[in-house]
Amino acid sequence: MKFLKGLLLIAVLFSSCAGDYTPKPRAYFRIEFPEKKYQNYQSDCPYRFDYPIYAEILPDKRPDAKPCWIDVAYPQFNGRLHLSYQAISSRKQFDQLVEDAHTFAFKHTVKATAIDEARINYPNKNVYGIYYTIEGNTASSVQFFLTDSSKNYLRGALYFNEQPKIDSIRPVLDFIKKDIDVMIKSFEWKK
Repeated sequence: MKFLKGLLLIAVLFSSCAGDYTPKPRAYFRIEFPEKKYQNYQSDCPYRFDYPIYAEILPDKRPDAKPCWIDVAYPQFNGRLHLSYQAISSRKQFDQLVEDAHTFAFKHTVKATAIDEARINYPNKNVYGIYYTIEGNTASSVQFFLTDSSKNYLRGALYFNEQPKIDSIRPVLDFIKKDIDVMIKSFEWKK
């Protein structure tokens, strides 16, 4: 009986080795992206902007959230763009908010392979700021702030509710970055 089991095991092993086997590379799910269309966000907050129709605007539910703190949620991509607004009351407060934005972006230095800064400058709309592109396996790949330099300040940070693996989220990140660009270009302070 043992001889028969051993013979059967050897036959199975040899038959499984037949043919040319090539290991397949690891793959990710195919992502279906919706068509790009935008709508205007308006509220009692002192700002407005265009955002995609496939995203949802949700109030920030954190316990420390202030009025006009919202999330642009992308449920199909498991991501959120957190937007936090702050009225500016002094030059000292403005300088601190700008420094905080810089600090928050550069906290990712440990995991980031690069952090690029780009100026945002729309003087005809009185919108200025800095856009941080954070490369690598970081918790946030995009951060920015917008201000009129005297009364208003808005900070944005994009997060995915996934373990940060840039090669797996890159297509979605590139897709959402275009939405963020539209949002920033359409952004206006209410008078």
